[in-house]
Amino acid sequence: MKTPFVQFGTSRFLQAHADLFISEALHRQAAPGHITVVQTTGSAERAGRLAALTQPGGYPVVIRGLVDGEPVDKVERVTSVTRALSTDGNWDAVRDVVAAEAEFLISNTGDTGYDTSDDDLSAPVPRSFPGKLLLLLKARFDAGGQPLTVLPCELVSRNGDVLKAIVLELALERLDDTRLSDWLANEVIWANTLVDRIVSEPIEPAGAVAEPYALWAIEKLPGLKAPCAHACVLLVDDLTPYEKLKLHILNLGHTVLADIWIRGRRDPGETVRQILGHADIARRLDDIYDREVVPAFAAKGLGQQASAYVETTLDRFRNPFLDHRLADIANHHSEKIVRRIAGLRHWSPGVSMPMLTTICDQ
Repeated sequence: MKTPFVQFGTSRFLQAHADLFISEALHRQAAPGHITVVQTTGSAERAGRLAALTQPGGYPVVIRGLVDGEPVDKVERVTSVTRALSTDGNWDAVRDVVAAEAEFLISNTGDTGYDTSDDDLSAPVPRSFPGKLLLLLKARFDAGGQPLTVLPCELVSRNGDVLKAIVLELALERLDDTRLSDWLANEVIWANTLVDRIVSEPIEPAGAVAEPYALWAIEKLPGLKAPCAHACVLLVDDLTPYEKLKLHILNLGHTVLADIWIRGRRDPGETVRQILGHADIARRLDDIYDREVVPAFAAKGLGQQASAYVETTLDRFRNPFLDHRLADIANHHSEKIVRRIAGLRHWSPGVSMPMLTTICDQ
């Protein structure tokens, strides 16, 4: 069976995000086909996951949380993955699938996934994901260079632009083929995307537990098609509003609560849901959203979207099935204040934000 999707990464996030969306779309004949999943590291744990991803009947994704204040607890079966390979053990097969079958390449390779510094140029298979991707795309170019869309899902702003620049630089340094570089730059579609879903825990050997909320926003480009028709997959003119909503509402709210937790020297094991059980703290967060955050978005013409996203965010924070520890959120707290809170003030400087300013100035 040909697979128009080739996915680099076996993470529980992708299992409960892109793989689930494509599976649901396939049931409605609203996706072009199935997925080949490719493991890009030598992890023995993830190698065991490969076989489980293609098991008969699929693997489970448990959806647990609140929707409009009402609890949701259900199990979906993901049946979109029909082939699982490893770049360590099946390099030739991976190369052939990318060269001949793929229409979309999906990736989710972790925080350091774009780092190329450990590549051994004498090795037949580079260690880094961009190094591997370059050779796989070269194989497609050599096979005739059929159209292809790259959909990176790493949490990197303008991830498509960033990955494209890295691969083009590697092509110049390592291959020095003008025709290949022109094809990479002008014929491959490098999409900028934003993904958003809390996937709280794995199910062994394959599967995951996730919240109901999910988003895969993909910025439009000439020739770009949606990977599937699904309510959570949006083709948008500009990713910026979606990035700002996530950063300055969801992420900002986490940082506000972490700041309260740190300064109050509260219980080391306290979770987001537990701290919001204190009425005074819940009221303080509501005030920040209502009086400072939503007005900042309204000044940019996004007030209605911000109000709706705040309500969704508060449902996510109060998810009765999710234990999101404030100690984890508080990591790199000062840097998060700069990006999430000071960044909002810089983006919308005409709006008064005394409560958020206090957090920045302490």
